[in-house]
Amino acid sequence: MRVLIVEDEPMLAQALAAGLRHEAMAADIAADGQQALDRLTVNDYDIVILDRDLPVIHGDDVCRRITTDHPHCRILMLTAAVRLGDKVAGLTLGADDYLAKPFDFPELVARLRALSRRITPAQPPVRHFADLTVDPHRRHAYRKGRYLDLTRKEFAVLLLLVQAEGGVVSAEQLLEKAWDEHADPFTNAVRITISTLRRKLGEPSLLHTRIGEGYYLEEPR
Repeated sequence: MRVLIVEDEPMLAQALAAGLRHEAMAADIAADGQQALDRLTVNDYDIVILDRDLPVIHGDDVCRRITTDHPHCRILMLTAAVRLGDKVAGLTLGADDYLAKPFDFPELVARLRALSRRITPAQPPVRHFADLTVDPHRRHAYRKGRYLDLTRKEFAVLLLLVQAEGGVVSAEQLLEKAWDEHADPFTNAVRITISTLRRKLGEPSLLHTRIGEGYYLEEPR
């Protein structure tokens, strides 16, 4: 999934981004409300981690704008406030979940994954395609019971392809979801990742290329 972290404390924002990338999520950072809205017009985010007390444009106003302009995007609101009234107010504004600071990082990850399941509620926690099994929570992948030693990017790309259920996923879509805003759109990172992933999946071939369109999984015949 791709996550936007809207947080004006630089050290916290960087720590969250590093942790989420370790969990195979693409993470971008916005330091204030205006930056958040600007990034949302450019990138397609699955979830926004939104600090409520933001400079330039308050988090409440950002939340309202996201709810109106990006209804598919889920919002996890962060705040130092712990009063019940503050939590109710945040949820009333359109936030999907609420987490008070300080918080434990594993809980944040668990909440993000729960929100992700709301985006695609029909998808089971463990995905299967042909003889391939992908467990996004443990970040494990197996083919015919053989463990696949994948990098974080390879795992993220494989998960996107499995979720497509045989549909073609373009290089642009893979960059959008598995990398972050610092990725060069002209990079060959996707091609290289696909190549190493194809090699690790082994034979018979499961991962294919449709020239000019993208990549897809197909059950061997």
